[in-house]
Amino acid sequence: MPNELRLGVNIDHVATVRNARGGAYPDPVRAAKIAEEAGADGITAHLREDRRHITDGDIEALMEALTLPLNFEMAATDEMQAIALRHKPHAVCIVPEKREERTTEGGLEVAREENRLAHFIAPLREAGCRVSIFIAADQRQIEAAHRIGAEVVELHTGAYCDAHAEGRFDERDAELGRIAEMATFAHELGLEVHAGHGLTYDCVQPIAALPELVELNIGHYLIGEAIFLGLEASIREMRRLMDAARA
Repeated sequence: MPNELRLGVNIDHVATVRNARGGAYPDPVRAAKIAEEAGADGITAHLREDRRHITDGDIEALMEALTLPLNFEMAATDEMQAIALRHKPHAVCIVPEKREERTTEGGLEVAREENRLAHFIAPLREAGCRVSIFIAADQRQIEAAHRIGAEVVELHTGAYCDAHAEGRFDERDAELGRIAEMATFAHELGLEVHAGHGLTYDCVQPIAALPELVELNIGHYLIGEAIFLGLEASIREMRRLMDAARA
């Protein structure tokens, strides 16, 4: 069972701050370099259909500048598939996307679209991209992700984090139990298991302690904490908490 726990730092909201005013500052590539120095194991960037934060130019610059692996989050659309096939990032994470949502609100519905998604990810796998599917901690979705040929599942931790933040501790503990059970189930199927969405210093350690998890992807909270601590310090503290939980 894996003991190392990787940290993927999502830099989307560095681009959000830049885009609020326009221009070139703050630069997501610079943020990625700082993340590497602070102990990140990979960089995550979500190119949305509406380009609300990360842009096509950011993806090009990241591919050129990064020494860390790039995890390219994207919707299952022809446009995004073409971009991924052009750049061939280390990993591609397929996420649900609705134009009106503020952030990704839930996991991808794989079971209902199994045939379409199987055909969608096949060229990505052939191009050498490691395909991950962002899903709820649900057995039906995990089984479908396995059947379509995904190598990785990323379990959505948003409900767990929300329950913790709102003091609904019975719901939080139930959700943690569900994530733990489904992480074990996915691992036993031979899938690599990641997790993410909404994780903070206050709630990351019970998730990080789950032995089947190989990677956590965290972004918005780290960029927010960077306002107060600086980006390097905010990432180092998350890395410290994760390592302590796993130890």
